[in-house]
Formats: sequence, structure tokens, C-alpha cells
Amino acid sequence: MDRIARVLASLLAAVVLTPAVAGDDRAGTWCEPGGERLSDTALYRDLARQDVVLLGERHDRMEHHRWQLSTLAHLRAHRSDLVIALEMLPRQAQPALDAWVDGELDEDAFLAASDWYTHWGFHPDLYLPIFHFARLHGIPLRAVNLDRPLVQRIGADGWDAVPADERHDVGPAAEPTEAYRERLKESFHQHAQRGTGGSVEAFVRAQLARDRAMAEGAVSARDGEDAPPLVVLLAGSGHMEYGHGVPGQLRDVGVDDVAVLLPRGEGADCASLEPDLARAVFLLTGDDRHELQVVRLGVVPEDDEEGVRLSHVADDSVAAAAELREGDVILRAAGRAVQSADQLRRLVHQQRPGNWMPLTRLRDGEETEVIARFPAMDSH
Repeated sequence: MDRIARVLASLLAAVVLTPAVAGDDRAGTWCEPGGERLSDTALYRDLARQDVVLLGERHDRMEHHRWQLSTLAHLRAHRSDLVIALEMLPRQAQPALDAWVDGELDEDAFLAASDWYTHWGFHPDLYLPIFHFARLHGIPLRAVNLDRPLVQRIGADGWDAVPADERHDVGPAAEPTEAYRERLKESFHQHAQRGTGGSVEAFVRAQLARDRAMAEGAVSARDGEDAPPLVVLLAGSGHMEYGHGVPGQLRDVGVDDVAVLLPRGEGADCASLEPDLARAVFLLTGDDRHELQVVRLGVVPEDDEEGVRLSHVADDSVAAAAELREGDVILRAAGRAVQSADQLRRLVHQQRPGNWMPLTRLRDGEETEVIARFPAMDSH
């Protein structure tokens, strides 16, 4: 299936996600955490009166992005003055987003102009249906994040160590609640298990920098307008659950009319969800058969003078099965020389389930050819 066909299929899938008309907790139902099912009509009418609506996601779940697209379509039916803000790209990518919405770029040109693989490690096909929806309706897309090197500097050295003119006009983050700090510490340990280094405090500062950047980006999308638009921010659920993260930073700058919406998969029960989790939760099927089939190598790649160094190789991964290990340097992949971690990610994303990808590794000064064998997906 080519990319345009996949976009159309995703758009059709978004229509299928339209909430059901009857029944208890089940897929297609909006509900209030800790409470009952919500009226779709009343919910969207209420959301249309907000300043900012936050739509959570797990980045690698196509079902979450279909839900986001469906929700965006419903919100636009109530508010034509919609702006979609994106965690996925830093402010430097704004010209590429503007050119995309104006129809000046095709998909490949947009991915190159925005440096998608530099800034965001997830497959673009997860997001392209939303980008096409925005272009179709002339909805502005706003890049509201900071780039990774700047976030890492803030995390390592703190806000005061970064000159103000290098922060893209983003101010220091407000201090987090103790509950949010503890959640960030838990998240750090999960990242550490996947090979991410650094300290807990550096990780907390980095996440707060992202929260603040997204909050101020949402505010700037409303500034200067006689009738400020409704800003809908797409970001990881961890940046907004329980009113922490972005909502907390929005409160700090005086924006209180904020609604957090989250997706939940099969087996979720609204009555058992904590009441302060979100304004509303949408129940999804959790059916993996309709997920985007994305292959994974199972490594954490880093730029290296000689090629791409593997700082981590996950157990039981495709990379481990190919006898790759931490410290190996990848020189070639799929017949091409690789000079950056982002180039390796892009080549892996181009593979399909069942493909074999040749790799040239450098270990202890010796080059060796290995084969990464990506498993075929189940057909049922």
C-alpha cells in the first residue's frame, strides 16, 4: 500500500472511531474518569470554549493518532479557528510546517525540510494523516518544542547556564509539584533501562524544559489575535496526566481554561480511573491488528566520527539476534554508508516486516558483515 493509500485508510479509520450511541464502558465511548459516560455533544461544546485542549498519546500507537484525528475533526466542526500545536518538532521547523500547510512541499520534501528524523524518532506515517488533515483545511501547524541539544544543555547545566537569546524566548519552568517530580523520577528509571544516561535531576530539568516550551508555544499561538483561536496540542500523555507538566506550566502563565483528553485501550474501566487523571477519556479497542507495522532494530544509536555507535542494545531484539552489542559502530546499513544516528533510523523505518537488512559493523578495529532479520508480522 503506498503512502497516500495509507493516509486515506487512516482517515477512514478515524471516522470509525466516532463515539458509539449506546452502551456502557466500551470502545468508542467518552467518559469522565471515576464517573460515567459523557454526552459527546455536550463534551465537544464545552471543549470549544477552552483556550487550550491537550490530546495525549503514546507515540508509537497508530490507534492513538487516529483518535487524535477524529477528535480534531469534531473540534473543528465547533471551532473553525483551530491551531494544532506539536510536541514532535522544535521551533526551528516552523518554516517547513508553514510550507507544508501551504502545499509547497510533498511528504519527502517536508520530512527533509523539517529534519523529522533528527528531531523525532517515530515513524512519520503515524502523523502524516493529521498533517494532511491540517493542509486540507488550512489549519495552522505550530512547532512548539525545543531541539534535543538545547534540552540536554538545560538538563545538564540548568536554565541559568543557557543564554536567554539561545532559549527561543522560552522562560524558566515553574517548579513541579512533588507528585509530578516523583512521576518524572519513575520515568527516568524506565529510560535508564533502555540505555539513556544522565542523572535524575538532569532528566527532570529536561522534561520541565519541554513542558514549559510547549506551554509557551501554545500561548504564543493565541497571542496577537483579536479573537484568539482554540489551540490543540498533541503530546505524550505523560506531559499532561493529572494536570501535571504542560497544564501546570500553562497555569503558571495565567492560562486556566485547559482541558486534558486521553486515550485508553481495551480493558479500561472509567469508574476505576482516578478522577483527576483528565477532563475526559476515550476508550479504544486496543486491537493490534490495525496498528502500523513498524520494525525495530532495538538499539540506541549515537553519532560517532567513524559511523553510528550503539550505546545500548536491547535484550531479545533484532540487533541482539544479529550479534550486535554495545560499543559496536555501524558503518553501512542496507547497502548505504551511514554517517548519523538519524540516517540509521530512517533506513530502519524504510524496512518492512520480514525484510533482511545487511549491516557492516566495526568492532575492535575489524569490520564484519551481519544481517538484521526483522520478523514477519502475524497475518491474523
